[in-house]
Amino acid sequence: MVLITGLLVFLVSGVVLLTGDKLIHSYIWYMLGFFVFMTGFAHYVSHLGVKQDVENLHVYFYASMGVRMVFSIIAIFVYRYFHEEQVMQFVFNFFALYFIYTGFEIYSLLSNLRRNSKKQI
Repeated sequence: MVLITGLLVFLVSGVVLLTGDKLIHSYIWYMLGFFVFMTGFAHYVSHLGVKQDVENLHVYFYASMGVRMVFSIIAIFVYRYFHEEQVMQFVFNFFALYFIYTGFEIYSLLSNLRRNSKKQI
């Protein structure tokens, strides 16, 4: 997670320096912090599922994904309620980060499952 966050910080900083606020919303750093926190929470919940109950790991995984989705929707509605400007830019940046971190979470979960399935054989 540190590697992907570092790459995103480097990429976002470069785009902001080149284009200003045309492509990247000014709240991008808050969004990035939000997703680091939510991904850390999702990894914690998934790790609990792997440690405690491998048979029902999918329940833990889907619960963490559901919590992330609900908090993401709440964050978008809170922004929309308090701000009238640059809503589409915020939403596009938000969901770009959402899909990047969700992809990372799925990749790390699959690598953990492969490791656990090799232990059982």
